[in-house]
Amino acid sequence: MIGEIKDILISQLQTINWSFTLTNVTEVFIIFVILFVIYKKFIKGTQSEKLVKGIFILLLTWLFSEFLIKINLQILGVFLRTMINIIMFGAVIIFQPEIRRFLGYLGQSNFFKNNFFSKKETKHTEKVNVIKELIESVKYLSKTRTGALMVLERSDEANTYSDVGTQIDGLLSTELILTLFHPNTPLHDGAVVIADEKIKSAGVLLPLTEDPKLSWKYGTRHRAAIGMSEVSDAACLVVSEETGDVSIALDGTLKKYEDITLLKHDLEILLGYSDDEEQENKTVFNFIKIKTKKTNTQNDKLAK
Repeated sequence: MIGEIKDILISQLQTINWSFTLTNVTEVFIIFVILFVIYKKFIKGTQSEKLVKGIFILLLTWLFSEFLIKINLQILGVFLRTMINIIMFGAVIIFQPEIRRFLGYLGQSNFFKNNFFSKKETKHTEKVNVIKELIESVKYLSKTRTGALMVLERSDEANTYSDVGTQIDGLLSTELILTLFHPNTPLHDGAVVIADEKIKSAGVLLPLTEDPKLSWKYGTRHRAAIGMSEVSDAACLVVSEETGDVSIALDGTLKKYEDITLLKHDLEILLGYSDDEEQENKTVFNFIKIKTKKTNTQNDKLAK
């Protein structure tokens, strides 16, 4: 199948008149603008960005292999072309969940309205004490042994997953969190994605970790939390339905909290509310690395 697509692409390229007229230059410019808008609107800052960059590298390598064949370096050119075919075939299988998720995103009924015709909302001036609301929520969820999974975004890498959930876009509050995770609500089994002072979406399905060394005692919520922390820099806050234990997954590591004060302290560092460098080294997570990531992300946003 991939070979057939490649043959069609080559045949189409060969039929193009490559004379550099004003019309040709205009067409190339229009194509470039369309691809750039798609990249900025839907790809940049998401997990799919890495996939697109990989495809671009494969495309350049394929063009280079064709060039090698044209200059009679047959063995090297055919070798590169064969390797690319194998990688592309494997990529379709490996990235099947991402492809399915992307198609599901495109198939949303309000896709064009939300992305092309939506008006910019004015920023809400009300300030929310994020740490206080999270701690109060966790206390109640843990006491009542209500299962919960919250994704705390620290960059835009979790957008791919939050976009296919049920959009909430509401100010963060203890009442809203408890309502979303109430056992009788339709969204209680999925994850809630939190960014800044807002709950972006709920009922979000996250990728499960495939770590074979993970203990059997961890259920779907914990495996989803670890899986999400492996593919993004988000921190995932989990409350166990069986035991009421509270944990945070970060960079593929899961830590259980017995002390609510330590949980509050770590959340302040994770979400950028603490500058106490001395205390940062007293936890299991590498907060120096985390802080560097967050600073780089903030600098990138300011540069834009």
